[in-house]
Amino acid sequence: MAEARGLSLEQKEELLKVLKERFENNMSRHNGMSWTEVQARLEAYDEKVWSLHEMEKTGGEPDVVDYEKEQGKYVFFDCSAESPKGRRSVCYDRKALESRKKHKPETSAVDMAASMGVELLNEDQYRTLQKLGDFDKKTSSWVQTPEDIRDQGGALFCDFRYGHVFVYHNGAESYYAARGFRGVVRV
Repeated sequence: MAEARGLSLEQKEELLKVLKERFENNMSRHNGMSWTEVQARLEAYDEKVWSLHEMEKTGGEPDVVDYEKEQGKYVFFDCSAESPKGRRSVCYDRKALESRKKHKPETSAVDMAASMGVELLNEDQYRTLQKLGDFDKKTSSWVQTPEDIRDQGGALFCDFRYGHVFVYHNGAESYYAARGFRGVVRV
């Protein structure tokens, strides 16, 4: 096995072990799927394994949530109970980050996601995630924002309260200790 974007063989093997255990412990997220097939796909795409490693490293607990038959790809979402700890306190995107005059966060959700090789969940994906469990009961997560909202300075985020998914808006430049983002990777 070749090293994937800085992952050693040991790191890759450890990640695959963690992903397999999570897969087996959460079969309701991926009924009818086989870990053997998922692993074979992962073995063929080191770059995607590196992205999953970044998701894991930042507290996302990625797991398989879907199989896109037409593309032959497994879909991984961050399945941590709360918005990943290593991805909180970020504004929405680069434009929002540059617009802040004081107290800038280190980065933005969009920039961080790109550096990890993942995409932010969109609203539909976030709602799909919530059908698999109760996530973000104490935190919130930025989601992909339509351009017409973003052009006006806003950005969307979601959370789960009172048994329902809520979609809210905020200024894209805002950031909070309890707001991060969840990613998606297709392998």
